[in-house]
Amino acid sequence: MRLIDLFSDYIRNKKDLIEYIEKRKDINERGEFTDDKLRLAAKKLKKLKNEYPEIYKGMYETLEEYYSEDRGHYVEYPINFLKQILMMFETHLSVDEIYQSYKKGLTHRCRDAY
Repeated sequence: MRLIDLFSDYIRNKKDLIEYIEKRKDINERGEFTDDKLRLAAKKLKKLKNEYPEIYKGMYETLEEYYSEDRGHYVEYPINFLKQILMMFETHLSVDEIYQSYKKGLTHRCRDAY
């Protein structure tokens, strides 16, 4: 299995990213995120799910919309999703603003352009 396929599976199916860190050690490919970034993302996803369950649900629904539209960038979908999660709780933007920006990408003329 390719690393991006494993990563996509973990993101799309809401699996534990800490477990992913261990699984990916068996694959000789370079990933987009460091172990520390993945641990941070796991914490942020948990916080988002607990504190903003509607946005948590909406983020995953939006991710699935990106996949269903399939503009040929399937490798980027889980990566862009996690980049948005990593911005949450750290920037001047609210969680809702980040979510709305992520969702807005679906209608962007270049799709997935950030």
